[in-house]
Amino acid sequence: MRRSDTPSASRRELLIFALPALVLIAAAFVLAWQFVRPAPPKKIVISTGAPGGAYQYFGERYRDKLAQDGIEVELRPSSGAIENLRRLKTDDSVDVGFLQGGIANEPDSDDLATLGSMYLEPVWVFHRRADARLDRIDQLKGRRIAVGAAGSGAQLFALQLLAANGFATDDPRLVAVGGMDAVAALARGDVEAFFVVGAPQAPVVDALLHTPGIGLLSFAQAEGYVRHFPHLVKVSLPRGAIDIRGDQPPRDVQLLAATANLVVKADIHPAIVTLLLKHARDIHSPPGLLQAANSFPTPQDHALPMHPMARRFYDSGPPLLQRYLPFWLAVLIDRLFVMLLPLFAVVIPLSKVIPAIYNWRMRARVYRWYGELKFLEAEIDQGTAGAHDRAAIAAFLGRLDRIEERAARRKLPLAFSNELYTLREHIGLVRRRLRHLAETVTKP
Repeated sequence: MRRSDTPSASRRELLIFALPALVLIAAAFVLAWQFVRPAPPKKIVISTGAPGGAYQYFGERYRDKLAQDGIEVELRPSSGAIENLRRLKTDDSVDVGFLQGGIANEPDSDDLATLGSMYLEPVWVFHRRADARLDRIDQLKGRRIAVGAAGSGAQLFALQLLAANGFATDDPRLVAVGGMDAVAALARGDVEAFFVVGAPQAPVVDALLHTPGIGLLSFAQAEGYVRHFPHLVKVSLPRGAIDIRGDQPPRDVQLLAATANLVVKADIHPAIVTLLLKHARDIHSPPGLLQAANSFPTPQDHALPMHPMARRFYDSGPPLLQRYLPFWLAVLIDRLFVMLLPLFAVVIPLSKVIPAIYNWRMRARVYRWYGELKFLEAEIDQGTAGAHDRAAIAAFLGRLDRIEERAARRKLPLAFSNELYTLREHIGLVRRRLRHLAETVTKP
Protein backbone atom coordinates (compact mmCIF):
# COMPACT_ATOMS: atom_id res chain seq x y z
CA MET A 1 0.00 0.00 0.00
CA ARG A 2 1.37 3.45 -0.93
CA ARG A 3 2.07 5.89 1.83
CA SER A 4 -0.37 8.80 1.94
CA ASP A 5 1.60 11.22 4.05
CA THR A 6 4.89 11.65 2.28
CA PRO A 7 6.45 15.09 2.83
CA SER A 8 6.62 15.77 -0.92
CA ALA A 9 2.92 15.07 -1.33
CA SER A 10 2.11 17.34 1.59
CA ARG A 11 4.20 20.20 0.22
CA ARG A 12 2.72 19.76 -3.25
CA GLU A 13 -0.84 19.85 -1.93
CA LEU A 14 -0.11 22.94 0.13
CA LEU A 15 1.60 24.72 -2.77
CA ILE A 16 -1.23 24.02 -5.19
CA PHE A 17 -3.75 25.30 -2.70
CA ALA A 18 -1.77 28.38 -1.57
CA LEU A 19 -0.56 29.53 -5.01
CA PRO A 20 -3.72 31.55 -5.88
CA ALA A 21 -3.56 33.20 -2.46
CA LEU A 22 0.11 34.11 -2.95
CA VAL A 23 -0.69 35.61 -6.35
CA LEU A 24 -3.50 37.67 -4.82
CA ILE A 25 -1.26 38.89 -2.00
CA ALA A 26 1.53 39.79 -4.44
CA ALA A 27 -0.93 41.69 -6.64
CA ALA A 28 -2.20 43.62 -3.62
CA PHE A 29 1.33 44.66 -2.59
CA VAL A 30 2.22 45.62 -6.17
CA LEU A 31 -0.89 47.80 -6.33
CA ALA A 32 -0.08 49.39 -2.97
CA TRP A 33 3.49 50.08 -4.09
CA GLN A 34 2.14 52.41 -6.76
CA PHE A 35 0.96 54.71 -3.98
CA VAL A 36 4.22 54.72 -2.01
CA ARG A 37 5.68 58.23 -2.06
CA PRO A 38 9.20 58.62 -3.43
CA ALA A 39 12.03 58.98 -0.96
CA PRO A 40 13.13 62.54 -0.12
CA PRO A 41 16.20 63.81 -1.96
CA LYS A 42 19.58 63.50 -0.28
CA LYS A 43 20.63 66.93 -1.55
CA ILE A 44 18.87 70.28 -1.76
CA VAL A 45 19.97 73.70 -3.03
CA ILE A 46 19.33 76.88 -1.03
CA SER A 47 19.67 80.27 -2.67
CA THR A 48 21.06 82.56 0.03
CA GLY A 49 22.52 86.04 -0.40
CA ALA A 50 25.70 88.05 -0.46
CA PRO A 51 28.70 86.96 1.64
CA GLY A 52 28.48 88.53 5.08
CA GLY A 53 24.70 88.83 4.90
CA ALA A 54 22.03 87.26 7.08
CA TYR A 55 20.86 84.89 4.35
CA GLN A 56 24.33 83.45 4.00
CA TYR A 57 24.69 83.22 7.77
CA PHE A 58 21.42 81.37 8.26
CA GLY A 59 21.99 79.25 5.17
CA GLU A 60 25.16 77.92 6.76
CA ARG A 61 23.25 77.07 9.93
CA TYR A 62 20.63 75.16 7.96
CA ARG A 63 23.39 73.35 6.10
CA ASP A 64 25.00 72.23 9.36
CA LYS A 65 21.68 71.11 10.84
CA LEU A 66 20.57 69.18 7.76
CA ALA A 67 23.93 67.47 7.49
CA GLN A 68 23.13 65.77 10.80
CA ASP A 69 20.12 64.19 9.08
CA GLY A 70 22.09 63.00 6.07
CA ILE A 71 20.90 65.81 3.78
CA GLU A 72 23.57 67.58 1.75
CA VAL A 73 22.93 71.29 1.25
CA GLU A 74 24.44 73.37 -1.52
CA LEU A 75 24.43 77.10 -0.74
CA ARG A 76 24.28 79.38 -3.77
CA PRO A 77 25.17 83.00 -3.01
CA SER A 78 23.07 85.65 -4.72
CA SER A 79 22.63 89.38 -4.80
CA GLY A 80 19.64 89.04 -2.49
CA ALA A 81 15.93 88.35 -2.28
CA ILE A 82 15.06 89.46 -5.82
CA GLU A 83 17.56 87.08 -7.38
CA ASN A 84 16.39 84.35 -5.00
CA LEU A 85 12.84 84.83 -6.24
CA ARG A 86 13.98 84.69 -9.87
CA ARG A 87 15.92 81.50 -9.24
CA LEU A 88 13.00 79.82 -7.51
CA LYS A 89 10.81 80.59 -10.49
CA THR A 90 13.21 79.81 -13.32
CA ASP A 91 15.98 77.53 -12.03
CA ASP A 92 14.80 73.95 -11.58
CA SER A 93 17.85 73.08 -9.49
CA VAL A 94 17.03 75.55 -6.68
CA ASP A 95 14.71 74.18 -3.98
CA VAL A 96 14.70 76.78 -1.21
CA GLY A 97 15.34 80.50 -0.93
CA PHE A 98 15.13 83.41 1.51
CA LEU A 99 12.77 86.25 0.58
CA GLN A 100 12.06 89.55 2.29
CA GLY A 101 8.49 90.43 3.05
CA GLY A 102 7.09 92.65 0.32
CA ILE A 103 9.23 91.16 -2.46
CA ALA A 104 6.70 88.60 -3.63
CA ASN A 105 2.93 89.06 -3.62
CA GLU A 106 1.39 85.99 -5.21
CA PRO A 107 -1.13 84.52 -2.72
CA ASP A 108 -2.47 82.20 -5.44
CA SER A 109 0.90 81.04 -6.75
CA ASP A 110 0.96 77.44 -7.95
CA ASP A 111 4.74 77.08 -8.25
CA LEU A 112 5.97 78.56 -4.95
CA ALA A 113 4.96 78.11 -1.32
CA THR A 114 6.04 79.74 1.90
CA LEU A 115 7.12 77.99 5.07
CA GLY A 116 6.42 81.12 7.10
CA SER A 117 8.38 84.02 8.53
CA MET A 118 11.70 83.12 10.14
CA TYR A 119 12.95 86.37 11.69
CA LEU A 120 12.82 90.14 11.48
CA GLU A 121 14.98 91.99 8.97
CA PRO A 122 15.33 95.59 10.13
CA VAL A 123 16.22 98.41 7.79
CA TRP A 124 19.47 99.73 9.26
CA VAL A 125 20.67 103.13 8.09
CA PHE A 126 24.27 103.53 9.25
CA HIS A 127 26.02 106.87 8.81
CA ARG A 128 29.34 108.56 9.57
CA ARG A 129 27.82 111.37 11.61
CA ALA A 130 27.95 109.48 14.91
CA ASP A 131 27.76 112.73 16.85
CA ALA A 132 24.55 113.77 15.09
CA ARG A 133 21.11 112.47 16.09
CA LEU A 134 19.70 111.65 12.68
CA ASP A 135 16.07 110.55 12.79
CA ARG A 136 14.82 111.36 9.29
CA ILE A 137 15.99 110.02 5.95
CA ASP A 138 15.73 113.44 4.29
CA GLN A 139 18.59 114.58 6.55
CA LEU A 140 20.85 112.53 4.23
CA LYS A 141 20.07 114.59 1.12
CA GLY A 142 23.09 115.62 -0.90
CA ARG A 143 25.26 112.81 0.49
CA ARG A 144 26.60 109.67 -1.12
CA ILE A 145 24.57 106.70 0.08
CA ALA A 146 25.24 102.99 -0.40
CA VAL A 147 21.86 101.43 -1.15
CA GLY A 148 22.81 97.75 -1.46
CA ALA A 149 23.94 95.55 -4.30
CA ALA A 150 22.14 95.86 -7.61
CA GLY A 151 19.13 93.54 -7.75
CA SER A 152 19.03 92.96 -4.02
CA GLY A 153 16.01 93.29 -1.77
CA ALA A 154 17.97 95.79 0.32
CA GLN A 155 18.36 98.05 -2.72
CA LEU A 156 14.64 97.78 -3.47
CA PHE A 157 13.68 98.78 0.08
CA ALA A 158 16.26 101.55 0.21
CA LEU A 159 15.04 103.10 -3.03
CA GLN A 160 11.40 102.86 -1.88
CA LEU A 161 12.17 104.69 1.35
CA LEU A 162 14.38 107.25 -0.37
CA ALA A 163 11.75 107.92 -3.02
CA ALA A 164 9.15 108.44 -0.29
CA ASN A 165 11.44 111.17 1.08
CA GLY A 166 11.84 112.97 -2.23
CA PHE A 167 15.10 111.41 -3.46
CA ALA A 168 15.51 110.75 -7.17
CA THR A 169 16.14 107.02 -7.51
CA ASP A 170 18.48 107.66 -10.45
CA ASP A 171 20.64 110.08 -8.45
CA PRO A 172 24.30 109.09 -9.08
CA ARG A 173 25.01 109.66 -5.40
CA LEU A 174 22.95 106.55 -4.64
CA VAL A 175 25.65 103.91 -5.02
CA ALA A 176 24.71 100.30 -5.80
CA VAL A 177 27.09 98.62 -3.40
CA GLY A 178 26.41 96.38 -0.42
CA GLY A 179 27.89 93.80 1.89
CA MET A 180 31.41 94.10 3.23
CA ASP A 181 32.34 96.28 0.25
CA ALA A 182 29.89 98.91 1.50
CA VAL A 183 31.24 98.56 5.04
CA ALA A 184 34.72 99.30 3.74
CA ALA A 185 33.43 102.22 1.65
CA LEU A 186 31.69 103.68 4.70
CA ALA A 187 34.85 103.31 6.78
CA ARG A 188 36.94 105.06 4.11
CA GLY A 189 34.43 107.86 3.69
CA ASP A 190 33.62 106.95 0.09
CA VAL A 191 29.97 106.92 1.15
CA GLU A 192 28.40 108.72 4.13
CA ALA A 193 25.48 106.39 4.75
CA PHE A 194 24.64 102.75 4.10
CA PHE A 195 21.22 101.08 3.91
CA VAL A 196 21.31 97.49 5.16
CA VAL A 197 18.38 95.09 5.40
CA GLY A 198 19.26 92.11 7.55
CA ALA A 199 19.14 90.39 10.90
CA PRO A 200 21.34 91.65 13.75
CA GLN A 201 23.32 88.38 13.49
CA ALA A 202 24.44 89.20 9.95
CA PRO A 203 28.21 89.83 9.93
CA VAL A 204 27.75 93.12 8.06
CA VAL A 205 25.27 94.45 10.63
CA ASP A 206 27.25 93.14 13.58
CA ALA A 207 30.44 94.75 12.30
CA LEU A 208 28.83 98.17 11.87
CA LEU A 209 27.06 98.06 15.24
CA HIS A 210 30.46 97.66 16.90
CA THR A 211 32.41 100.14 14.74
CA PRO A 212 33.39 103.37 16.54
CA GLY A 213 32.37 106.54 14.74
CA ILE A 214 29.41 104.92 12.96
CA GLY A 215 25.94 106.08 13.97
CA LEU A 216 22.51 104.52 13.45
CA LEU A 217 19.49 106.45 12.20
CA SER A 218 16.37 106.20 14.40
CA PHE A 219 13.13 106.45 12.41
CA ALA A 220 11.16 109.20 14.13
CA GLN A 221 8.35 108.62 11.61
CA ALA A 222 8.27 104.84 12.08
CA GLU A 223 4.50 104.74 12.64
CA GLY A 224 3.95 106.73 9.46
CA TYR A 225 6.14 104.42 7.40
CA VAL A 226 4.19 101.39 8.63
CA ARG A 227 0.98 102.96 7.34
CA HIS A 228 2.51 103.58 3.91
CA PHE A 229 4.35 100.26 3.66
CA PRO A 230 2.12 97.47 5.07
CA HIS A 231 4.89 94.87 4.78
CA LEU A 232 6.96 96.78 7.35
CA VAL A 233 6.60 96.77 11.13
CA LYS A 234 7.99 99.06 13.80
CA VAL A 235 10.58 97.60 16.17
CA SER A 236 12.68 99.14 18.90
CA LEU A 237 16.35 98.58 19.65
CA PRO A 238 16.58 99.39 23.38
CA ARG A 239 19.31 101.55 24.86
CA GLY A 240 22.33 99.44 25.79
CA ALA A 241 21.05 96.37 23.90
CA ILE A 242 24.28 96.12 21.90
CA ASP A 243 26.72 96.90 24.72
CA ILE A 244 25.55 97.57 28.28
CA ARG A 245 28.99 98.68 29.52
CA GLY A 246 29.59 100.96 26.57
CA ASP A 247 25.95 102.14 26.56
CA GLN A 248 25.38 101.29 22.91
CA PRO A 249 23.15 102.46 21.53
CA PRO A 250 23.07 105.51 23.85
CA ARG A 251 19.31 105.85 23.39
CA ASP A 252 16.36 103.76 22.15
CA VAL A 253 16.44 103.45 18.37
CA GLN A 254 13.24 103.07 16.35
CA LEU A 255 13.66 100.80 13.35
CA LEU A 256 11.54 99.52 10.51
CA ALA A 257 11.61 95.83 9.76
CA ALA A 258 10.32 93.35 7.24
CA THR A 259 10.13 89.62 7.85
CA ALA A 260 12.51 87.15 6.27
CA ASN A 261 10.52 84.29 4.80
CA LEU A 262 11.63 80.80 3.84
CA VAL A 263 10.18 79.96 0.42
CA VAL A 264 10.23 76.61 -1.39
CA LYS A 265 9.16 75.12 -4.69
CA ALA A 266 5.56 73.97 -4.36
CA ASP A 267 6.52 70.43 -5.38
CA ILE A 268 9.30 70.01 -2.81
CA HIS A 269 9.21 66.72 -0.92
CA PRO A 270 6.92 67.05 2.14
CA ALA A 271 9.49 65.41 4.42
CA ILE A 272 11.99 68.16 3.56
CA VAL A 273 9.41 70.77 4.55
CA THR A 274 8.91 69.31 8.02
CA LEU A 275 12.66 68.86 8.44
CA LEU A 276 13.35 72.49 7.47
CA LEU A 277 10.73 73.75 9.91
CA LYS A 278 11.99 71.49 12.67
CA HIS A 279 15.43 73.07 12.33
CA ALA A 280 13.94 76.53 11.78
CA ARG A 281 12.42 76.26 15.23
CA ASP A 282 15.85 75.50 16.71
CA ILE A 283 17.58 78.26 14.74
CA HIS A 284 15.09 81.13 14.97
CA SER A 285 13.19 80.62 18.25
CA PRO A 286 15.86 81.85 20.73
CA PRO A 287 15.47 85.46 21.95
CA GLY A 288 17.44 88.17 20.22
CA LEU A 289 18.00 91.90 20.11
CA LEU A 290 14.63 92.54 18.51
CA GLN A 291 12.50 89.53 19.38
CA ALA A 292 11.28 87.57 22.38
CA ALA A 293 11.83 83.83 22.70
CA ASN A 294 9.64 81.64 20.48
CA SER A 295 8.43 84.56 18.37
CA PHE A 296 9.63 82.76 15.25
CA PRO A 297 9.11 80.87 13.05
CA THR A 298 5.53 81.94 12.50
CA PRO A 299 2.96 81.41 9.70
CA GLN A 300 2.28 85.13 9.29
CA ASP A 301 3.60 85.35 5.71
CA HIS A 302 0.55 85.70 3.45
CA ALA A 303 2.28 86.90 0.30
CA LEU A 304 2.55 83.30 -0.94
CA PRO A 305 0.37 80.26 -0.25
CA MET A 306 1.38 78.30 2.84
CA HIS A 307 2.73 74.84 2.04
CA PRO A 308 0.22 72.23 3.35
CA MET A 309 2.89 70.43 5.36
CA ALA A 310 3.97 73.75 6.87
CA ARG A 311 0.41 74.47 7.92
CA ARG A 312 0.22 71.04 9.54
CA PHE A 313 3.55 71.66 11.29
CA TYR A 314 2.36 74.94 12.80
CA ASP A 315 -0.94 73.36 13.88
CA SER A 316 0.35 70.12 15.41
CA GLY A 317 4.16 70.09 15.30
CA PRO A 318 6.42 67.65 13.45
CA PRO A 319 5.08 64.21 12.44
CA LEU A 320 4.93 61.73 15.31
CA LEU A 321 7.62 59.44 13.94
CA GLN A 322 10.07 62.29 13.35
CA ARG A 323 9.76 63.30 16.99
CA TYR A 324 11.22 60.04 18.26
CA LEU A 325 13.08 58.39 15.38
CA PRO A 326 16.02 59.39 13.17
CA PHE A 327 14.85 61.24 10.07
CA TRP A 328 15.53 58.56 7.46
CA LEU A 329 14.01 55.77 9.58
CA ALA A 330 10.90 57.86 10.24
CA VAL A 331 10.54 58.66 6.55
CA LEU A 332 10.98 55.01 5.56
CA ILE A 333 8.27 53.86 7.97
CA ASP A 334 5.98 56.66 6.84
CA ARG A 335 6.50 55.79 3.17
CA LEU A 336 5.89 52.10 3.72
CA PHE A 337 2.83 52.67 5.89
CA VAL A 338 0.66 52.32 2.79
CA MET A 339 2.05 48.81 2.42
CA LEU A 340 0.15 47.90 5.58
CA LEU A 341 -3.12 48.25 3.67
CA PRO A 342 -2.69 44.92 1.82
CA LEU A 343 -1.69 43.38 5.14
CA PHE A 344 -4.99 44.34 6.75
CA ALA A 345 -7.16 44.07 3.64
CA VAL A 346 -5.81 40.82 2.18
CA VAL A 347 -3.14 39.01 4.18
CA ILE A 348 -4.84 38.91 7.58
CA PRO A 349 -8.27 37.80 6.23
CA LEU A 350 -6.61 35.17 4.05
CA SER A 351 -4.54 33.95 6.98
CA LYS A 352 -7.80 33.07 8.69
CA VAL A 353 -9.77 31.82 5.70
CA ILE A 354 -7.12 29.77 3.90
CA PRO A 355 -6.30 27.39 6.78
CA ALA A 356 -10.01 26.76 7.35
CA ILE A 357 -10.63 26.04 3.67
CA TYR A 358 -7.50 23.94 3.44
CA ASN A 359 -8.52 21.86 6.45
CA TRP A 360 -12.02 21.42 5.03
CA ARG A 361 -10.65 20.33 1.68
CA MET A 362 -8.29 17.77 3.22
CA ARG A 363 -11.01 16.31 5.45
CA ALA A 364 -13.48 16.27 2.56
CA ARG A 365 -11.25 13.73 0.83
CA VAL A 366 -11.90 11.39 3.73
CA TYR A 367 -15.52 12.29 4.38
CA ARG A 368 -16.59 11.18 0.89
CA TRP A 369 -15.75 7.62 1.91
CA TYR A 370 -17.87 8.04 4.99
CA GLY A 371 -20.74 8.73 2.62
CA GLU A 372 -20.26 5.43 0.82
CA LEU A 373 -19.84 3.68 4.15
CA LYS A 374 -23.10 5.24 5.34
CA PHE A 375 -24.99 3.98 2.29
CA LEU A 376 -23.51 0.51 2.78
CA GLU A 377 -24.64 0.40 6.39
CA ALA A 378 -28.10 1.58 5.38
CA GLU A 379 -28.42 -1.32 2.92
CA ILE A 380 -27.29 -3.76 5.59
CA ASP A 381 -29.83 -2.35 8.06
CA GLN A 382 -32.67 -2.50 5.56
CA GLY A 383 -31.99 -6.19 4.88
CA THR A 384 -32.71 -5.67 1.18
CA ALA A 385 -31.40 -7.72 -1.73
CA GLY A 386 -31.09 -10.78 0.49
CA ALA A 387 -29.01 -9.10 3.16
CA HIS A 388 -28.87 -12.31 5.12
CA ASP A 389 -27.71 -14.24 2.08
CA ARG A 390 -24.04 -15.22 2.10
CA ALA A 391 -23.58 -13.93 -1.45
CA ALA A 392 -24.96 -10.54 -0.45
CA ILE A 393 -22.68 -10.42 2.56
CA ALA A 394 -19.71 -11.29 0.36
CA ALA A 395 -20.71 -8.46 -1.97
CA PHE A 396 -20.89 -6.07 0.96
CA LEU A 397 -17.44 -7.16 2.09
CA GLY A 398 -16.08 -6.63 -1.42
CA ARG A 399 -17.50 -3.13 -1.55
CA LEU A 400 -16.04 -2.47 1.87
CA ASP A 401 -12.61 -3.63 0.73
CA ARG A 402 -12.77 -1.32 -2.28
CA ILE A 403 -13.66 1.64 -0.06
CA GLU A 404 -10.71 0.88 2.19
CA GLU A 405 -8.35 0.42 -0.75
CA ARG A 406 -9.32 3.69 -2.43
CA ALA A 407 -9.13 5.56 0.87
CA ALA A 408 -5.67 4.14 1.51
CA ARG A 409 -4.47 5.40 -1.87
CA ARG A 410 -5.68 8.89 -1.10
CA LYS A 411 -2.69 11.18 -0.36
CA LEU A 412 -3.07 13.42 2.63
CA PRO A 413 -0.60 15.59 4.56
CA LEU A 414 0.82 14.03 7.68
CA ALA A 415 -1.30 16.27 9.90
CA PHE A 416 -4.48 14.62 8.55
CA SER A 417 -3.36 10.98 8.82
CA ASN A 418 -5.53 10.52 11.91
CA GLU A 419 -8.59 11.05 9.71
CA LEU A 420 -7.59 8.04 7.61
CA TYR A 421 -6.92 5.94 10.69
CA THR A 422 -10.34 6.82 12.08
CA LEU A 423 -11.97 5.89 8.75
CA ARG A 424 -10.20 2.55 8.75
CA GLU A 425 -11.42 1.91 12.29
CA HIS A 426 -14.99 2.57 11.16
CA ILE A 427 -14.50 0.29 8.16
CA GLY A 428 -13.24 -2.36 10.58
CA LEU A 429 -16.39 -2.00 12.67
CA VAL A 430 -18.61 -2.57 9.61
CA ARG A 431 -16.46 -5.50 8.52
CA ARG A 432 -16.81 -7.16 11.93
CA ARG A 433 -20.55 -6.67 11.75
CA LEU A 434 -20.71 -8.31 8.32
CA ARG A 435 -18.62 -11.23 9.52
CA HIS A 436 -20.94 -11.64 12.46
CA LEU A 437 -23.87 -11.70 10.01
CA ALA A 438 -22.04 -14.26 7.90
CA GLU A 439 -21.60 -16.50 10.94
CA THR A 440 -25.31 -16.16 11.70
CA VAL A 441 -26.25 -17.21 8.14
CA THR A 442 -24.05 -20.36 8.26
CA LYS A 443 -25.58 -21.60 11.48
CA PRO A 444 -28.33 -24.30 10.94
